Amino acid sequence: MTADNPAPRSAVVVNPTKVTDLDDFRRTVNGALDAAGWPEPVWFETTMEDPGRGQTETAVKAGAEVVFACGGDGTVMACVTALAGTDVALAVLPQGTGNLLAANLGLSNDLGAGLQVAIERGMRRLDVGAVGDRCFAVMAGMGFDAQMLDATSETTKKRIGWPAYLMGAARHLRDRPMRVSIRLDGRPPLRRRARSVLIANVGRLQGGVRLLTDAEPDDGWLDVAVLTPRTLGHWLAMAWALVRRRGSVPRMEVLRARRVEITSNRAQPRQLDGDLVEPGRSLKAEIRPESLWLCVPRPERDPDLSVDADAAAERGERLVEQARGE
Repeated sequence: MTADNPAPRSAVVVNPTKVTDLDDFRRTVNGALDAAGWPEPVWFETTMEDPGRGQTETAVKAGAEVVFACGGDGTVMACVTALAGTDVALAVLPQGTGNLLAANLGLSNDLGAGLQVAIERGMRRLDVGAVGDRCFAVMAGMGFDAQMLDATSETTKKRIGWPAYLMGAARHLRDRPMRVSIRLDGRPPLRRRARSVLIANVGRLQGGVRLLTDAEPDDGWLDVAVLTPRTLGHWLAMAWALVRRRGSVPRMEVLRARRVEITSNRAQPRQLDGDLVEPGRSLKAEIRPESLWLCVPRPERDPDLSVDADAAAERGERLVEQARGE
């Protein structure tokens, strides 16, 4: 896909359980793309057995140049895995609650912004992290972060949005830490008592909070955050530092590597890009540099992928209104 191609072929991989009215959603997306001069996309629905990887691979084989991922974190991660290493671009139309990659793009659940970002053809070639045969674009983790996801109910997320995660987090603030061994690029292991270890490509959490200010999506490195709070006061100090967004974060150690292996003394909850995967005692990740074309609000090499997102949302709102005949 090139910037002088006015009409890229596209496909939509949608999780039908995340869309209130799929027929209306389809009409809106098709209408917006038609108004922009794009041909009608090919639509694929995810299933319980396949959350999007197989559908995305089929779309690539059929000649799609842009794949729209419409759903929650699991759908987006499946599309990332299928598109990593190809020249097909990923565009995110977030429909789940608190989609992690969408949060890093500044898109929230704004359909118009997601469509506009793709249509304007701002693209970045991003690194991805690989865990076995799955890829993540934002971060992987084990420990407290995955516990929080597991403790957050879908009903509460639908009712109040990303703040529901705070309620899930509160249930595990006083849990005992895990003993972990962290091996970076094959060097001798570091041993820590941690509540969570995060392996990040970019650094924004749910709600737009930026955990790792120096993490860049295309620098060829994974940033590793080791969180070691032991008391409620430690948690509050960490939260305050993150809200202020300046200076160091207490009880957080930041490391960097291209290959990371975390081993815990007991099985832990684990997550990739905000999607829970099977618990385990280890988490191994490696960087795959510049593997994914991602549609972003602006193509410049700003570490913050959400630059210009608000302006894109305004333009996208007009596009959606046109598509709906409003």
